[in-house]
Amino acid sequence: MSHTTRAVVLGAGMAGMLAATALARHVDAVTVLDRDRLPDGADPRRGVPQARHTHVLWSGGARVIETLLPGTTDRLLDAGAHRVGLPEDLVSLTAYGWQQRFPETQFMIAASRSLLDWTVRDQASRDPKVTVLGDMDILGLRGDARAVTGVTCKPRREGTLSVIEADVVVDATGRGSPMKRWLTGLGLPPVQEDVIDSGMAYATRIFRAPEGARKKFPLVSVYADHRAGVPGRNGILLPIEDGRWMVTLSGTRGGEPPTTEEGFADYLRTLRHPLIADLIDRAEPLTGVQASRSTANRRLFYDRLVEWPDGLVVLGDAVAAFNPVYGHGMSAAALSAATLDATLRGSGLRPGTARAAQRAIGAVVDTPWSLGTSQDICYPDVFARTDDPRLTRHADDRRRQADVIGAAALGDPLVCAAALQVNTLSGAADALQDPEVQQALSRAGELGLPDGPTLTDEERDAARTVVNAAS
Repeated sequence: MSHTTRAVVLGAGMAGMLAATALARHVDAVTVLDRDRLPDGADPRRGVPQARHTHVLWSGGARVIETLLPGTTDRLLDAGAHRVGLPEDLVSLTAYGWQQRFPETQFMIAASRSLLDWTVRDQASRDPKVTVLGDMDILGLRGDARAVTGVTCKPRREGTLSVIEADVVVDATGRGSPMKRWLTGLGLPPVQEDVIDSGMAYATRIFRAPEGARKKFPLVSVYADHRAGVPGRNGILLPIEDGRWMVTLSGTRGGEPPTTEEGFADYLRTLRHPLIADLIDRAEPLTGVQASRSTANRRLFYDRLVEWPDGLVVLGDAVAAFNPVYGHGMSAAALSAATLDATLRGSGLRPGTARAAQRAIGAVVDTPWSLGTSQDICYPDVFARTDDPRLTRHADDRRRQADVIGAAALGDPLVCAAALQVNTLSGAADALQDPEVQQALSRAGELGLPDGPTLTDEERDAARTVVNAAS
């Protein structure tokens, strides 16, 4: 009789459901366990960090999700998510100035995190091989340092302890993952953990957009100049479903946004430009201020452990959690799930496959890790625990190079396209080394740049449209 192959995924968030989708291509049954009571629609839940704040799905991640779950992008757009062409639909003040709105080379999907998560979970759950169980406490791993063979769990409210045996266990439980403790309990050595924490805090309000701006409006962002030697203050206005604007403020240690409605409005006026404050003057507030401080960049180097148990894979925020301001978490999770799929396709369920997958996932998260931490480490009073030479002895050289690229991308379409390819995780990380791009960088000082916000006259008129409260 043939053996029925099984997988268990811990966590039903974006990373967990994409991992379940990848595993379902290679095993007979996948069980997804989550400690939350999972909503039946696009509602927030406790287990998703930053769930009420701005999230964007970069084109690199969106394309990968589409290969895993065809039709997901169309479902999101049908539900009211916005497709934001980059940089065409972007009005952005970066550290270096206002970005010119060149024709689109990349894109992002803009929606509430609840809609993003629900759509992916619903898409993945349609696979008959995938079973999703909420309200479950995961108590630990089964197995030893050589191989993980399942998990111990129990219903949160009532029920008895049970064991689910599995050929593969994937930890996608996020920032709060207990995996490093579980592994030392199995006899493995402590894992290296790097932390870059700028102390960034978030505050978010949702507004009803002015009537003329509900169907189509650019993403608007005002970012700090990380070179200024002062706490960073940022703002972003994100068009989301149902004709709403999600406005998120973020500030690093010493520049945290207040959590009162009056303080929120006042803080907007302290950004490097009052554009977002001016835009929401005619928008109707729909919520109070939601706050969060769970933003540290944190990376666990499971891929560096010499010994790794067969049957265990860790991905998503449980491996590398990023400051959400850069928007890399969901795309990194999607790329990691695709990497798991590729590893299983090449090696199958055999000894050594899990270790190969973990090392490949470590390589996948390296680019977004470098992108976010290289900027966060610039802010005053940052907490940094790392021996990464890119963030220590080579940091100044890398920072100067990033400054040249950032300034040139504002006014040169070739540099802008290459930078977006890297930042949206849409291709080769060395796109900026292309000879034509390097030649364009040498001409960066000759560029003419916008001297103010790049809203079109039509967009300004749309944003001035008086809200009809009854509509």
